Amino acid sequence: MVSVYRWRLAPDGLATRRQLRALGLRPGGQDVVAELHRPRRRKAPLVAYLYRVDRAKPVRPMTSARAAALAAAMRARRTCPNCLTDAGYCIPRSLGMCVPCHDAPAA
Repeated sequence: MVSVYRWRLAPDGLATRRQLRALGLRPGGQDVVAELHRPRRRKAPLVAYLYRVDRAKPVRPMTSARAAALAAAMRARRTCPNCLTDAGYCIPRSLGMCVPCHDAPAA
């Protein structure tokens, strides 16, 4: 059974993934120990999962292979499949191509 806390009322020693990352930590395979619920009007509450800080592990260091893989993935997201140029930004998935190719009149 997972404990449920209201917004801003979680005890010390628990953190979300983003908070762990800001501390240079990661959950490290541990299960979620609590949920944080933020109420909203007319909608279901927002839910954040909390992990124990004392069981968290340090973030793995970036290796050269991981950096190269990340750079290749980002390069693929920036390359327009239509004109095959680097757009300088991530291509919007809704367009499927760079903005100039999308705005150009069809030939």
